[in-house]
Amino acid sequence: MGANIIDREKREVLFRVFAYDKREVAVVVKSGGAIKELPMTEETPNVYSAVTAGVSLDLLYKFKIDGDQAYPDPYSCFQPFGVHGFSRLIDHEDYRWRDANWQGKDIEDLLIMEIHTGAFSGAGTFKAVAERLDYLVELGVNAVELMPVAQTPGRWNWGYDGVNLFSVNHNYGGPDDLKYLVDCCHQKNIAVILDVVYNHFGPEGNYLPVYGPYFTAKHKTPWGKAVNYDDLYSGYTRKMVLDNVRYWLEVYHFDGLRLDAVHAIKDNSPIHILQEISLTVRNLSLQQNRKLFLIAETDQNNTRIINPLDRGGYGMDAQWMDDFHHVVHTALTGEREGYYMDYGRVKDLEKVYKNYLYTGEYSKYWQRERGTDGSRNPGKQFVVAVQNHDQVGNRAGGDRLSILVEFPYLKAAAGLMLFSAYLPLIFMGEEYGEKRPFLFFTDYGDPELQQAVSRGRKEEFAQFTWENVPDPQDPETFYASKLTPRNAWDRQNQELFNFYRDLIHLRRSHPVLKKPDKDKLEVEVDQENRVARVTRWNKAITLTGLFNLGTEDVAINNMAGSEIFNSLREPYGGSENAAAGVLRKGQMIIFEQPGGK
Repeated sequence: MGANIIDREKREVLFRVFAYDKREVAVVVKSGGAIKELPMTEETPNVYSAVTAGVSLDLLYKFKIDGDQAYPDPYSCFQPFGVHGFSRLIDHEDYRWRDANWQGKDIEDLLIMEIHTGAFSGAGTFKAVAERLDYLVELGVNAVELMPVAQTPGRWNWGYDGVNLFSVNHNYGGPDDLKYLVDCCHQKNIAVILDVVYNHFGPEGNYLPVYGPYFTAKHKTPWGKAVNYDDLYSGYTRKMVLDNVRYWLEVYHFDGLRLDAVHAIKDNSPIHILQEISLTVRNLSLQQNRKLFLIAETDQNNTRIINPLDRGGYGMDAQWMDDFHHVVHTALTGEREGYYMDYGRVKDLEKVYKNYLYTGEYSKYWQRERGTDGSRNPGKQFVVAVQNHDQVGNRAGGDRLSILVEFPYLKAAAGLMLFSAYLPLIFMGEEYGEKRPFLFFTDYGDPELQQAVSRGRKEEFAQFTWENVPDPQDPETFYASKLTPRNAWDRQNQELFNFYRDLIHLRRSHPVLKKPDKDKLEVEVDQENRVARVTRWNKAITLTGLFNLGTEDVAINNMAGSEIFNSLREPYGGSENAAAGVLRKGQMIIFEQPGGK
């Protein structure tokens, strides 16, 4: 579908579009200053096509429906003038890739940083991210996860209001700029994951209903009608999504996709769309002899998402596990509002290191039983974080953990995550204790939407006592969310960076830590002193991590083995003269001894 070059010498372009139950369809082409309208032929029921020759290969076009208004292409690869503007033809074969020897990474080896392209740098572009890759290499990150880059309304957006699945957001650069970023990452031995949204489309510039039944009233969602995966003519929606999956992995060489909020995908088909996505990616991985993976976001603690296809699962390689974040967050902050009402017990660390916290128990927040048993699923199937775009940005003030807790506890939180047998994800700025917020920002052009998002944001926090909710439409809300440049860091920023860098290196290099094996792991929590003792081992070595989450120093005696890591070392903001035999508040220490358990 869309616009495709079929002969470069003759400059022939084929246009194809699904347009259900229309009287006539035409393509409006702008090329070399001229505009012409070409009638399209119904080649098969509801699919129209036309061929034009002798045109510029960067032409602009729209589809005109029933002689009325012209609309952007649902398969548009680039919207240089925004969601309402003309689509641009892109010659994807024009870019010269340099990653022919890249075969990808095993998912169990990933250490991920989540990045919002617009807020990661002052310039806010793909090229600006590429310029900072040496920084990520220094830190030890070996995978980048980009928040959605599909075209959204206005100048800035988180990305989840995308309306053109195939179109690279022009605010960040063009298609070749995104390819350049992925290419550079592969040169630096960094995998790249793209966050994609298949559960809804944004409210502004969504012209899919004009073309046909891409949505259905059969299911209800927070965004209104559901994306049509199981109603009449759903085959065209399913094809579009599967084409999009292949598109990002084949054309842009992404290593994996993170599927947003899959619990909001409604599909009662014999084969769920997630299963089809899994099959598509498995086949593509075999064809390209390259490691590809899928990571799902879900709030349901449902192992069916990650169980293999032959066991009735959906075949995702991994899923985000919010329970880990919530247990650590509430243990450190004491917060109990909203969904945090289900958490707050430091003892829960003993369970959440090996399983979801909610494995069928009643949830006060959800007012129903929640979760399944994930104890038998391997650690590499769970992505955990102590901060991410959701948990920071969905606070009224976009408060990062660095604002909520004292400096030592930032190290304890990172230690708990990086010492786990799960896949760690770091949110940009976390690694140096960024204090600037990450706020929810939009730039809608529709006046009604502008008012609705500002009003809705305040209503969203009714269960919390947060006040002074920033207006998502205020430009300062976006600019306030940009990261602090490294040359403006203070001493503590550098000390926390040193800590993250060295602990990441230990995580990636130590034979016990680098394998996410939660079967060889034990956790014991001293509730009175709020000290967690985490033990991990293999056949030859045992590591013990001590984490003081309390407010008092605690004596530690007769620890076996030698100390190999201590958050109170001088480079991390501590003192080399720190007293032995005492675990200070917020401190973490790792001991190593020969022999497994």
